[in-house]
Amino acid sequence: MIFDRKGLTDVELKSLYEAILLPRQIEEKMLIYLRQGKISKWFSGFGQEAISVGCALGLEKDEFILPMHRNLGVFTSRQIPLNRLFAQFQGKEKGFTKGRDRSFHFGTREHFIVGMISHLGPQLGIADGIALGEKLEGTNKVCLAFSGDGGASEGDFHESLNVAAVWDLPVIFVVENNQWGLSTPSSEQFRCKQFIDKGIGYGMEARQVDGNNILEVYHAIKEIKQEIQKNPRPILLECLTFRMRGHEEASGTKYYPAGLQDKWSESDPVQNYEDYLIDIGILNKTEVQALKDGFLALVGEEFKEALALPNVEVDVNVELNDVFAKSEAKEIAKSEEVRELRFVDAISEAMDMAMVKHENLVLMGQDIAEYGGVFKVTDGLLDKFGKERVRNTPLCESAIIGASLGLSIKGKKAMVEMQFADFVTCGFNQIVNNLAKIHWRWGQNADVVIRMPTGAGVSAGPFHSQSNEAWFFHTPGLKIVYPAFPEDAKGLLLAAFEDPNPVLFFEHKFLYRSLTGNVPEGYYTAEIGKAVVVNAGTDLSIITYGLGVHWALDIVKNFTERSIEIIDLRSLAPLDYDSVFTSVKKTGRLVVLHEDVLTGGIGAELAARVADECFEYLDAPVARCGSLDTPVPFDTQLEVSFLAKSRLKDVILKTLEY
Repeated sequence: MIFDRKGLTDVELKSLYEAILLPRQIEEKMLIYLRQGKISKWFSGFGQEAISVGCALGLEKDEFILPMHRNLGVFTSRQIPLNRLFAQFQGKEKGFTKGRDRSFHFGTREHFIVGMISHLGPQLGIADGIALGEKLEGTNKVCLAFSGDGGASEGDFHESLNVAAVWDLPVIFVVENNQWGLSTPSSEQFRCKQFIDKGIGYGMEARQVDGNNILEVYHAIKEIKQEIQKNPRPILLECLTFRMRGHEEASGTKYYPAGLQDKWSESDPVQNYEDYLIDIGILNKTEVQALKDGFLALVGEEFKEALALPNVEVDVNVELNDVFAKSEAKEIAKSEEVRELRFVDAISEAMDMAMVKHENLVLMGQDIAEYGGVFKVTDGLLDKFGKERVRNTPLCESAIIGASLGLSIKGKKAMVEMQFADFVTCGFNQIVNNLAKIHWRWGQNADVVIRMPTGAGVSAGPFHSQSNEAWFFHTPGLKIVYPAFPEDAKGLLLAAFEDPNPVLFFEHKFLYRSLTGNVPEGYYTAEIGKAVVVNAGTDLSIITYGLGVHWALDIVKNFTERSIEIIDLRSLAPLDYDSVFTSVKKTGRLVVLHEDVLTGGIGAELAARVADECFEYLDAPVARCGSLDTPVPFDTQLEVSFLAKSRLKDVILKTLEY
């Protein structure tokens, strides 16, 4: 192994040795503690330390890094206190996740680190968003994200590199090519010879270094950073290395061919660099041993300190309260002056006003700029706010939703428009595992609004008509808003932009241009999580939302002899159960209506809650009315038969006559 110091002083060379030695010494201790049952799991970076340390030290301390399982050297190089790091490993309160997540599944804004989740790849899209924030702010900083060779097979890898290339984002994508994905060799992971061959496909420069040579990695990062500062763009860096131990310690390495580990042990990054420093007279064996002994003692002391910390005290209220970031926004009253607007125009006006008020708000989506979106909701916003803030995106839903989280980490607000709510499946993981959980895991808010044109009634078939709000209703950490009237659409969307939490904002396509209503002038907000009574009554309650509100209003006209109350939920998460219970206790009968298919819909949860809380007030079984348990058909008559409205009158009649 050839080391080129390139002008580094003796002090700097020794400092690099200390930085690469510390994670190795921690590894040695952790393997002992694992066998002793003092930690529950360990992902070894043994033999890959040069990559983590070289990358971390090659950047400035205030440049974001997104590490993975085997990047202990990133955390130590960013000088995270060891006792707190070990407290994290042990699930202690003093760790970064209050015992809610393990090992390196955490972030720390103080140290400019954004940790991974178990799903490989999503961190790359987040890196795009952080880099976009740096670019918009003109900071001249870069962002660095790690991927393993196995994780690079994920769609997030492709999407994130593509977005970064299209937008010229200052990101360094580091692929740690350690030859294996758990027990699967590279020959069964991909057919390209090397990862630098992928660069040309993205129009991206790609470089390759010996990942076991700390000086080579360190200099490469330094040089790439300087180049990106002069000419902002992403660069792919492949670091060749080998994973000496198992994917995680329990999995072992029996699948490795005989002699492979012995061969790679000759390229040990710590031992080779140590030998180099001894050869050139910067260190001697006595000094080396003293450093090793000192680090082992330090690790033992810090671990013992962490071990002595109290375990997390279980407090259900704390767990529930940490699901969402606290919002300091106060409800802004409506003006008495109104004018008639279409549903679609109320949404457009809200976005316009939000862009004016929140100068850090960035809109992203397919065709939303010059074209104005497929439903023309963003028409005209490009001319007012410019292409930096109103951004067309590639067809990369996962990367773009990830980028929205990255923007939030940089202190910005983001809106992502799904061209159709159906397409959110391509970004599902980012929503339910990153956006929804990040505040509960380590206190980072996700200031993101995802607009979801949804629903049937327009003969658009099974892939442009689905009601998919129930997919997300089950996931703690997401707010779900679903307005039925232009006034609420404007007020609730403005409230969503005020909220520091992820908000899924469902907009029914059928209502865009078919519904008009009086909308207050100026800027105002409506309370997220508060239902409203749209038709007062005493004989039966209909609880519904979205287009269901209008179905109910239409059907109720047929029941002139009965007094039927209609509750518009407006928000599904949080859901205003108090208003539901109050109505049911008054009327004694309930029909839960939604456009979504019947089985597993939100109506099932409402029915169960009412049964729990209002059973003694009920004069009839709770009735549910949903659409057929089939995909949404294309033919108009089939679609009419599919939708819940075709059965609503009979359900109401049956409930009233029980």
